[in-house]
This record gives sequence, C-alpha cells and structure tokens, in this order.
Amino acid sequence: MSTETTITPLGGDVYEIDTRMAGYPGITAGYVILSDRPCLVEPGTSGSAPIVRQALTELGVEAADLTTVVVTHIHLDHAGGVGDIALSYPKAEIVVHEKGARHLASPERLMRSARMVYGDALDTLFGEMKPTDAARIRAVDETGVIDLGAGRRLESYYSPGHAKHHVGLLDSLTGDLYVGDAAGVYIPETADVRPATPPPDFDLETALASLDLFQALEPQRLLFAHYGPVTEVAETLDRSAEELRLWVETVREAHDQGLDLDHAVAMVRDRTNHRYRAYGPDADPALAAKYELLNGAESNVAGIIHSLEKS
Repeated sequence: MSTETTITPLGGDVYEIDTRMAGYPGITAGYVILSDRPCLVEPGTSGSAPIVRQALTELGVEAADLTTVVVTHIHLDHAGGVGDIALSYPKAEIVVHEKGARHLASPERLMRSARMVYGDALDTLFGEMKPTDAARIRAVDETGVIDLGAGRRLESYYSPGHAKHHVGLLDSLTGDLYVGDAAGVYIPETADVRPATPPPDFDLETALASLDLFQALEPQRLLFAHYGPVTEVAETLDRSAEELRLWVETVREAHDQGLDLDHAVAMVRDRTNHRYRAYGPDADPALAAKYELLNGAESNVAGIIHSLEKS
C-alpha cells in the first residue's frame, strides 16, 4: 500500500485522514482533533497504520503528543490498527465501549471470526490486529467523556444496532458527531446513504433507536467513517432510517417466502439499487465495486436474515 497521505482540514482543528483500506482511496476515514490534548478517532485497519502515522507527523503530532485514540466500534476497518498505533504512541489512552474492550486486549477470537468470513482476503483487506496493553484501555458504557483540553470534550453515546459495542462521539466545541457505522455508509461522490447491517449484531429496532438518539443530540455535522463530513444532518439520518426499513422489509418478504440468501440478495438489489446513484445505470462501475467490497449486499442481507431468525 502507498503511504501517500490525503489530509483534509474540516475546521475546528479537525482533520480528515484518508486511511485507504486495502489501498482504496475514499473508503475509510480517520479523524484527528488537534486540541490541547490531540485525539485520533478511527485509526482504520492494521494496513492503514503507516498512513495514519505519516499523517499525524505531517500534522505535527509526535510520538509523545497523542493523548487519546477512540474507536466507535471494534470492526477491523475501524479498529484493526489500534494495536499498531498504540505501540507508536505510548502515551495515548485507548477508548472503546466496554463490550469491545477485551477484544482489543486479546484480538485472537476476533481475528479467527474474521478469518472465517474473509479467508485469505483478510490479509489484503485488513491485516492482523495486534493486541493492545489492557492497562491502556479505558472502557465506556452508556456514556463517557474524553478530555480534549481547554474545556473541550468528546462525549460518547452508546449506539448499538450495527454492533453491540458501538458508540457515537459528539464534540462539545464543533457539534460534530462521529457516527461510525450506526448511520450506515455515506458515499460522498453521489450523496447516497446505504445501510450497514452485517452479522452477527444487527437489530432493526435497536439501530433505529440509535438514529433517534443521534437526532436528539442535534449535531451540527455528521462525520462518517465511510466516508467524510455531512452537513445535512436531519435529512441524512432520516434517509438512513428509511433505507434500513426498506432493506429489512424486503429481506423479511424473501425470508417468509423461503428464499435462500442468493435470492434474497437479488430481491434487495432489484428493489434498492435504483435508489443509489452509485449503483444506477449511469454509475461508474468502479465506484460501486469499491463500496460493494466495503459494504456488500450479501453481507448486509446475511445480517438481516440472522436478526430475523433470532427474533
């Protein structure tokens, strides 16, 4: 992977880093808050660690400067590089929801599960998560506070539905809300919002409740890990909820008809692809392929089927 960095200033001393999962630009974003106590949100994959380190250096953050690394959840596209970054920034505290903390300290089970899903592609897509010293991990539960210095803070809010270890993060100064995957995947090239409903944790009602929570927080801007800043807050969260309901309704219909996964995926694509310009007849096939790699319909449908069979 190239270590060329793409850093975008977003105002409020916030900088977006393209963390280039599997080498793809514009697919995974990390964010640096250059407050009195510098903070990194979403380091990305293990393979992204060299890019993140280079970007931090270019932003003037040296090894002893970084005080906090926060992940919205422990999926490998968000947290796979935590162990690498922790080794490089020895004074940084690692903040994660309590249901994910043990997996950062001992990632073997998480990696085994990921290997079963991705096979040999795991190495290319994510790399190997390294363990993080448990003494450096701070677990939060329903809410938590990360001190950014000078009265500025990140407030964490438990927001499951996509994953049981998911938190959103609200910046007290800018009103930015780091939404992780709880609001789905935003495709900046086309302003599309697609659901992110992988197994095993997806639950529709829980996910919708998390979106309601995000609306109630009244953020000024949404910062998506996939991908980038969005200022149309209420409209985007409403659209995220609408897409979730449509996907679940379609998969439930296929499931009730006794259709297998492949047929359920075909039904979903037939009913939804026209709703996304990235997937429409005039779309760039490479763009759709990039987001299918990150957020494939098959994985999303499998997660919805899993949730239906649990209920």
